[in-house]
Amino acid sequence: MSIGEKPKSEQDQLDRAARDFIWNVVEIHSQLDAIHKGWADFLGITEPQWLILMAIDELDQGRGVSGIAVATKLRIHPAFVTNQTKKLEQMELLARTTSPEDARFLQISLTQKARAEITKLAQKRRAIYATIFGDLDEQSLDYLNKRLSSIAKNSRLASQKLNIGLV
Repeated sequence: MSIGEKPKSEQDQLDRAARDFIWNVVEIHSQLDAIHKGWADFLGITEPQWLILMAIDELDQGRGVSGIAVATKLRIHPAFVTNQTKKLEQMELLARTTSPEDARFLQISLTQKARAEITKLAQKRRAIYATIFGDLDEQSLDYLNKRLSSIAKNSRLASQKLNIGLV
């Protein structure tokens, strides 16, 4: 610190740390978008379609998943999911069947073709993950994920507060 410079207050330091965090998240988001686009290109689909496939793969417990569950996971409009899943079904990457519990709803699942294509990418995906998370052990990554989950929850609350004028 040079002469005449005042030490930063704790609030200034916290504000700077928060801004740095947000810019890091923006950078990570940008890089993940590019990675997702690369995976999508391998399959000849769009990035949003890739994310829909990944959400279905993540959510499906063997009985298929609803379009609403996919939309909620990706935080996108259900109509967009419906539109894109129809296209993915035409490409034989998804199967859409009527829900046995309620005929008004469809259950979406990956086809064997989609699973085979995703499996072909498994080694490359592991290499990408190793590059991204190479500096973290399992315990550190778990800790980071818990903190990020908390920040995500608090971000949703902050967004709601802003939208209703409480901030």
